[in-house]
Amino acid sequence: MASKNENKSRSLLAPLRRVLAVVFWLGLTLLFLDFTGTARHYLSWMAKAQFLPAVLSLNVVVVVALVLLTLLLGRIYCSVVCPLGVMQDIIAWLGKRKLFRSKKTKLANKYSYTPTRRVLRGLVLLLFLVLMIAGLNSLAILIAPYSAYGRIATNLMQPLYLWANNGLAAIAEHYESYAFYSVDVWMRSAISVAVAAVTLLIVGILAWRNGRTYCNTICPVGTLLGYISHFSLHGPVFDKDKCNGCRLCERNCKAGCINVADHHVDMTRCVMCGDCMELCPQGSLHFGNRLKALKDPKDLKDLKDLKDSDRRNFLKGLALVASAATVDSVAKTVDGGLAAIEDKQIPARKTRLTPPGSLSAKHFAQHCTACQLCIAECPNQVLRPSQDLETLMQPVMQYERGYCRPECTRCSQLCPTGAIRPITREEKTARQIGHAVWIRKNCVVVTDGVTCGNCARHCPTGAIEMVPLEDDDERLIPVVNESKCIGCGACENLCPSRPYSAIYVEGYEVHREV
Repeated sequence: MASKNENKSRSLLAPLRRVLAVVFWLGLTLLFLDFTGTARHYLSWMAKAQFLPAVLSLNVVVVVALVLLTLLLGRIYCSVVCPLGVMQDIIAWLGKRKLFRSKKTKLANKYSYTPTRRVLRGLVLLLFLVLMIAGLNSLAILIAPYSAYGRIATNLMQPLYLWANNGLAAIAEHYESYAFYSVDVWMRSAISVAVAAVTLLIVGILAWRNGRTYCNTICPVGTLLGYISHFSLHGPVFDKDKCNGCRLCERNCKAGCINVADHHVDMTRCVMCGDCMELCPQGSLHFGNRLKALKDPKDLKDLKDLKDSDRRNFLKGLALVASAATVDSVAKTVDGGLAAIEDKQIPARKTRLTPPGSLSAKHFAQHCTACQLCIAECPNQVLRPSQDLETLMQPVMQYERGYCRPECTRCSQLCPTGAIRPITREEKTARQIGHAVWIRKNCVVVTDGVTCGNCARHCPTGAIEMVPLEDDDERLIPVVNESKCIGCGACENLCPSRPYSAIYVEGYEVHREV
């Protein structure tokens, strides 16, 4: 008979893990979906608790805490904190319930033990780290778990959320209530939507059919934490005297890491979901001290065989992660609702614009994982995914739909990787991300002979002055004082010239102080 403590741990571990996982998943999802800016005050810490963002931002407290947690409890990060991991569990659960349900059991017995693909996992992790160190983040981030989920939430979930909000706004307006307000729903990048859809399809199919295949084969964070988890103090422990070989635990392990024949649990793949302990009718699996349980010579030999290679892989991965982390650091369609006008076109900037707080284009590209949280949260519709291969899906600033208001610092407060450092409103108004450039041939003052001055009237820093076009000419054209311009884009956004603005912002490779 199992002891009272063992029975208690078995009965509490799985439900507690599920509750925490749902809380984290819903919180992070809401953080990406919310457009009001309310969620960030309470939930932004969940994004900063993700492993890869913490490494890139050199958040030592979070990294050490996650490593210690893994050494203590195994890969519980993957089944509680990681949103892509929790999403896989949800999809796997739905797959078991809907298509593979057995008449005799509540849960289908659809899984089986599979040997670990150690070489493949190591090669994928090595390739990921090499790409990060080489500065090819746009390729490496395609398989980063938190970033992949962020793109799914931003590109696929948020539009549905916004449409639902607009529907409620229409209903509320019908009853003369303004509890909701309508917002624009627009496609920021077809490439980003396609990548998010393909990622969801691949991860979804693998989870539906085989549970945690993506986590335990492709995910670089899962592999690295797996090396650490191999030395974890606690985890599922077999009581061989109680096991009758029914293999119910093995057939329900979505990580495929339980080998009943050898009474062994591969901790490099186990995500500590607790399902095996909850389902075992004999109580032969319980949560306990793995070191005390390793008394069988066969178990000790198995641990020794894996120990040396995993230690080397872990140390190599840790060194490469440290190297990667410390590398030098569309437009309106009508005018007043009456006359159709041309859409604005994006100007050909020589240097891309990066958000205030990103320090430089190089720093931003090296630290950004393209999770697109800042894009989802930008209230001014300035940020959108880049379509350049070098910075693919990383945020880039464009001013066709709005401009970067000096009082808004939301993206800097949210970024979990340190790609955008936190700044105050005062610091933002003194940060130059670029400067405005006037294009004579596009200006309506020159082409149409009319008076304008829109750019000067709306410049928040007074960097634009209107001067006569010619001597004794009443028509005035803008002159930009680059020492005062912060590159907010108000002039570019509000310029009436079509299809190209007569004034646009050229970015700085390294941001400057006024």
